[in-house]
Amino acid sequence: MKRLFKKDIPASCEYCSIGKSLNKTKILCVKYGITSPKNQCKKFKYDPLKRVPKKQIENFNFDEKDFEL
Repeated sequence: MKRLFKKDIPASCEYCSIGKSLNKTKILCVKYGITSPKNQCKKFKYDPLKRVPKKQIENFNFDEKDFEL
C-alpha cells in the first residue's frame, strides 16, 4: 500500500489496520490481544485514516500586505 504521508513512518499498532483503539493507552489487536499503541509486529498493515495530524502553528501574524498580489 502506498503511504500517503511520508515513507519513513515507523510500524506502530496505533496506525495498524488490524488493531482497534480501546483508549489512548490500549489497542485491541486481532492477532496479539491488548497491546500498547507503540508496539509493533510483523503483521503491521498501515492505515492512513488512523493517523492524527500534528497541530499546526496557530499564532501567525499576517497583515493585509501578505495577501496582496
